[in-house]
Amino acid sequence: MRLGLALGYWGRGPATDHLTLAREAERLGYDSVWTAESWGSDAFTPLTWIAARTSRIKLGTAVAQMAARSPTTTAMHALTLDHLSGGRVMLGLGLSGPQVVEGWYGRPFPSSPLTATREYVEVVRQVLRREAPVELDGRFHALPHPGPDGTGLGKPLKSITHPLRADLPVLLGAEGPKNVAQTVRIADGWLPLYWSPTRPEVYGAALTDLREGFVVAPTARVKVCDDVAEGLLPVKAMLGFYIGGMGHAARNFHADLMARMGYEEEARRIQRLFLQGRREEAVLAVPDAFADEISLVGPRERIAERLELWRKGPVTDLLALAPDPHTLRVLAELN
Repeated sequence: MRLGLALGYWGRGPATDHLTLAREAERLGYDSVWTAESWGSDAFTPLTWIAARTSRIKLGTAVAQMAARSPTTTAMHALTLDHLSGGRVMLGLGLSGPQVVEGWYGRPFPSSPLTATREYVEVVRQVLRREAPVELDGRFHALPHPGPDGTGLGKPLKSITHPLRADLPVLLGAEGPKNVAQTVRIADGWLPLYWSPTRPEVYGAALTDLREGFVVAPTARVKVCDDVAEGLLPVKAMLGFYIGGMGHAARNFHADLMARMGYEEEARRIQRLFLQGRREEAVLAVPDAFADEISLVGPRERIAERLELWRKGPVTDLLALAPDPHTLRVLAELN
């Protein structure tokens, strides 16, 4: 099982330790470093900064939001950074939810998320293959633009820049069973959210016969500490925000996933508390058991024991959301 460092996205401002952690991860033999975006910092710029100050470690987005950019724009970002980094990019994409797509990006959430995702990936792959001008008779990502609001003058184009790798890996963040099944069919890897090594059945039968080389790379909070309950507090804070605030009360994919994992009553209670403005109570309402099974927290011996569960399943890469160099080193030693 390869190790990756998950840096997430910025909060109020740039995280001062991200470059230090990325360079330490490279020194320790970590395979990859990953950034994210929500509605603040973007995923690609920090990776470019890290790429300039590292030499070997792979550079992944977990995830870049599809609504933020047209698929050709995303392909341009990926192929540019791939050249600058010497072929180290792994492009992780996610659709996000209606609250973010419509509230932040000002675009309609697609009526068929599976179709929209499939078309997006197809356009990205066409750009990277550079075999012909990009064309797609798509429902959501048609090229050239065919709409009645256009001029009709658009023409299929092929990237001026030759991509470094036609097979640059494309991974998808997916939560529902149908989305996961499609991911296995069309992508090079899957970026699970809330992976529990004891509940692989939550994601359906798609994981039972994965093709060779397919990447399964969940992000998990990792913290070496003596007090497990205290170490779980950041996990619970994250869960409270995602389950309570990262979506609408009637349509929240994160809350739905938690419910499918056996915590439906708790998920709905967290939502209610968060939406009522009772955020601290929402965080405290996150069950320790749920936070614990999707993370690796506690003394070294406890993490070593629980790490065995992660190795037994389909996980190929553990993306550690690790807050300190000591935890990074311990995880490298245990792996």
